[in-house]
Amino acid sequence: MTAPIAAGSRPQFRRILLKLSGEALMGRLDYGIDPEMIGRLAREIIEVQQAGIEVGLVIGGGNIFRGAGLAAGGMDRVTGDHMGMLATVMNALAMQDALEKLGSKVRVMSALKINEVCEDFIRRRAIRHLEKGRIVLFAAGTGNPFFTTDSAAALRAVEIGADLLLKATKVDGVYDSDPKKNPDAVRYDRLGYEEVIARNLKVMDTAAIALCRDHDLPLRIYDMTRPGNLMRILHGEAVGTLVAR
Repeated sequence: MTAPIAAGSRPQFRRILLKLSGEALMGRLDYGIDPEMIGRLAREIIEVQQAGIEVGLVIGGGNIFRGAGLAAGGMDRVTGDHMGMLATVMNALAMQDALEKLGSKVRVMSALKINEVCEDFIRRRAIRHLEKGRIVLFAAGTGNPFFTTDSAAALRAVEIGADLLLKATKVDGVYDSDPKKNPDAVRYDRLGYEEVIARNLKVMDTAAIALCRDHDLPLRIYDMTRPGNLMRILHGEAVGTLVAR
């Protein structure tokens, strides 16, 4: 159940881009998509949209395939990355279905041409969909090998003019070391772009952080496993870690 928001509180953002890992869709499963988890995430996303915020979404493909992992096992990296891109399309279609079952209008736009199942990504069309109140799912990463879905999320956020990029994780922000391994790990409330890069904090890959820095796009990392965190952020609460200038 979503935690209460202060009476009279209004969202502070007009348009956001939310980045979910593919692993987020697994829920309690070891592989694939957990219907219960994708349903909960869909409800939270629709709650955001109903608050008057335009929502773009990028989902990774790690619950199905991960290009770098396949390459480490001996597969050609470009082939592995293309398989990973296709996995993100599968996840986007699954999320589209979950959102539409709850009554939302959704469009999936792919960086790879797969016209039989979704639209091609065209920036102006994506912005128009958002303006018309549709949730837009950006699939297939950037369409290029060697670039992560983190980079794709930052790129799409800049392209659509998002006010905030959100990365949903399973921890409550960014730490100076792995909190699962180090009980004394310190969580940061706020970081600068250069700090993240210099300290190699693994918030997102360097290309994604550099894009955010160069376009002055704030990034917030938060714990998606706690229901209501997303709405708390959008109403101005300091949840997780903010990366900004």
